[in-house]
Amino acid sequence: MNYVHPVRDPDQIAEMKKYLMKKSERDYMLFVTGINSGLRISDLLPLRVRDAKKTYFDLREKKTQKQKRIQMTPGLRRELKKYIEGKDDDEYLFKSREGLNKPISRSMAYKILREAADYVGLDGVGTHTLRKTFGYHLYKKYKDVALLMEIFNHSDENITLRYIGINQDSMDKALNDFKI
Repeated sequence: MNYVHPVRDPDQIAEMKKYLMKKSERDYMLFVTGINSGLRISDLLPLRVRDAKKTYFDLREKKTQKQKRIQMTPGLRRELKKYIEGKDDDEYLFKSREGLNKPISRSMAYKILREAADYVGLDGVGTHTLRKTFGYHLYKKYKDVALLMEIFNHSDENITLRYIGINQDSMDKALNDFKI
């Protein structure tokens, strides 16, 4: 399994959003929902329209089987409200074009994200990039590793910091500034 990175640069996030919106509203919303919720792709894909009508996502995580309640950001709520207008409650949020009412596959989600990453010249991007990008930017804004540990269900601060790439940033900066 390849190691994926968060999208650190807000300008690249904006460019990816623009690219995805031109391509498909569904693909754009997958990206926006992922980077604003911190949910794993396995928890994003099964979401239905009814799940987006609340102010939070209430779900049982596939990986841990733990019940989670994730508050939506105001911006995500606004975007989702527009996106779900006129859609049936049972419809998947990220509906596949194949079949009657199926979510896109994990591999399709990967393809969507890789295409957008290639467009902005990013390497090391996969479906987990959404979650890591959320964590990276939440940490940069609030510097609250305990909060992220709770959201991500990690047992140690160092795991969380390594996971979102903060340790790598620190090492890169130290080596860039180092001279003998």
